[in-house]
Amino acid sequence: MSVSTQSEVGLPALPRLTTTVPKEYVHRASLAEVFLTGCTARDDFRFSLAGQWPRVHALFNSADGRSHDPLQAAETFRQATMFVSHAELGIPLDHHFVMWDLSYTTDLEQLRISSTPTDFDVEVKCSDITRRRGAVSQLRVELSIHRDGTLVAHGGIRFSLITPSVYSRLRANRPDAQPTAAAVPGPRRVPPASVGRRFATDVVLSPTDQPGRWLLTPDLDHPILFEHHADHVPGMVLLEGARQAASALIAPRGLTPTSASTTFYRYAELDRPCWIEITHVSPESGGMMTVEATGHQDGEPVFTSTITGPVT
Repeated sequence: MSVSTQSEVGLPALPRLTTTVPKEYVHRASLAEVFLTGCTARDDFRFSLAGQWPRVHALFNSADGRSHDPLQAAETFRQATMFVSHAELGIPLDHHFVMWDLSYTTDLEQLRISSTPTDFDVEVKCSDITRRRGAVSQLRVELSIHRDGTLVAHGGIRFSLITPSVYSRLRANRPDAQPTAAAVPGPRRVPPASVGRRFATDVVLSPTDQPGRWLLTPDLDHPILFEHHADHVPGMVLLEGARQAASALIAPRGLTPTSASTTFYRYAELDRPCWIEITHVSPESGGMMTVEATGHQDGEPVFTSTITGPVT
C-alpha cells in the first residue's frame, strides 16, 4: 500500500517551523541546552545566527530570577563558534576544540527577562585562520549578540582544532572522567549565597585555610556544567569558578560578571586538585569592581580571568 504525499492530494505545504540546530554541532547532549536555531552565511567568513534563551534556566539566571546570567552570553559564544566551525567551515564533528581565550562584555539592561523567551541574533566573523594540510587548524572568532536590534553582548574566542588521533596521543594515560581529588564525594562547599547562587548543587568551590584561595570542587554529575562527557574540566566550569571566587571574596556582597577576559593555558585535569585564587583587586569605583582570578594545578597555571562588574 502506498502513502499519498501532500502534493498528490493537493494539501498546502506545511510552514517552516523553528527548531534548534543539531545538538552535535554545539557539543551538547541535551536539546534543552542548545540555544541556537539557525544560520545564514553572509560570505565565507561572516555568518548571522538566530537563537533563543528560555525565561527560566536551571543555571543561567540571576539570583533574583529577573535577568539572564552574563555567562549565558559566553556559553552562546561557545556554541556559535562550534556550530559555524562544523556547519560552515567543514570541521569534522570528531575534532577537538582547544580554547585559548574567551572574552565577553554584556549590557545588563539588555539581559533583563521579559514576558516571553529572549530571541536574539548572533553576528559571527572568523579571522586569523591558520590551515594545516588544507584543513583549518586555528582561528579567531569575533561575535556580537543583538536583541531586537540592540547590542546585548560582544566578545571573541581563539581556539585550535585537534584531530582524534593527535588528541589521543596528547591525552594518553589520562583518567577518563574518574572521581577526582578536587571533587571528592560530599565536599564542604561554600554557602550558595556567598557566591551568588541559589542552590548548593551549583556551587563549585570549597573553602581553604587561606583567604582568597579556594579548591575547585564541582559536582561531576551537574546536569549543566558537566552536561556532556569530558576527560577534563570544561572551560565553562573554570569561568564559573572564577566568578564564584570573585563573589566569595567580597561576600556578603556580590559581583555580577558583566564582562570577563580569560586566557587558558592547559587542561584542568579531573584527577588532581585545582586551586583558584584572587590575585588582584582594583579599587571599587562607581559601584564597579575588577578582580583577577587564576587557576593552578600541580604548581602550573591553568587559566587567568579578569572579571569586571557591579557590586551589589
